[in-house]
Amino acid sequence: MAEVLSQNEIDALLNALSSGEVDVKEMKDDSSEKKIKKYDFRNPQKIAKDQLRTLEIIHDNFSRLLQTFLSGYLRAPVKVSVLTVDQYAYSEFTNAISNPAFLSLVDFEPLDGQIIIDISSNAAFAVIDRLLGGDGEKLVDVRSFTEIELTLLKNMMKKIIGLIAQAWDNVIILTPSLEKIETNSQFAQIISPNETIALVTMNLSIGSIEGLINICIPHIVIEPILEKLSTKLWFSTTKKEAADTDKELLHRRIKNTYVSLNANLSSARVTVRDLLNIQKGDVIMLDNMVDDEVYINVGTQLKFYGKPGSSKNKVAVQITRVQKEGDVTDD
Repeated sequence: MAEVLSQNEIDALLNALSSGEVDVKEMKDDSSEKKIKKYDFRNPQKIAKDQLRTLEIIHDNFSRLLQTFLSGYLRAPVKVSVLTVDQYAYSEFTNAISNPAFLSLVDFEPLDGQIIIDISSNAAFAVIDRLLGGDGEKLVDVRSFTEIELTLLKNMMKKIIGLIAQAWDNVIILTPSLEKIETNSQFAQIISPNETIALVTMNLSIGSIEGLINICIPHIVIEPILEKLSTKLWFSTTKKEAADTDKELLHRRIKNTYVSLNANLSSARVTVRDLLNIQKGDVIMLDNMVDDEVYINVGTQLKFYGKPGSSKNKVAVQITRVQKEGDVTDD
């Protein structure tokens, strides 16, 4: 709020104007002076904080999916959590990578461009040790990866990439694919050094070994969908789609689900001696009568009763009634 002048201050200002001590033009120039905002051209801020927050939410979801997958894949206790999400120049990211590195270049289709997933060497060697039967608890000296080790890590990354698509489902339907693996950052120049990137840093713990996962997402790759990376849009669309799209998708998946349907004619108890001596033409006496209904199971649950017969020269069962006991019905 502007300061309110007292009567004495107003009189003094009027006297100064009349005497020429204060110039009206100078006062106008001072008031119209534009405020200057500092801007760092070495680190241009092209991604809004709200959009970075949405990227953090997406990768929080990805970290949970990755933790579940790696725990089963490595048969070891694994923890994954997001540490920071910020924007930098691409050169800052590449200069911080130590060689040898484990860099996965991923095509971010249908978006135009690639992202880089950088897994620190100690975490990568812990993964290799677990996959080859070790306990993954010993730190390995920094060295180059062998062809066998790279093949093992490449197979794991192909499975992890599918989790990225799941994490981005609420924003865009992705079909990412692993293009190649690089162990030298000089051969992983996907954009110019001055381009802006969003860098997601995650902590990966495999037993007692800890490492970092850095996900480098260039601004030019996600530029077409930046409007969708809004927290307000994220939460508003999530609630609406849950009521319509998700319900329709669930209904369609349930209708296309296959279940086993078994008709049990009856049962019989025979001795091992009779079973060994059974011949063609022998008759096995069943527990049920000819006119008794057969039991029809869906999976392991009794759902229908029926009568055996034939239809178009094929063995068939005609459903006579439904087993309603134990069904869950809406009130």
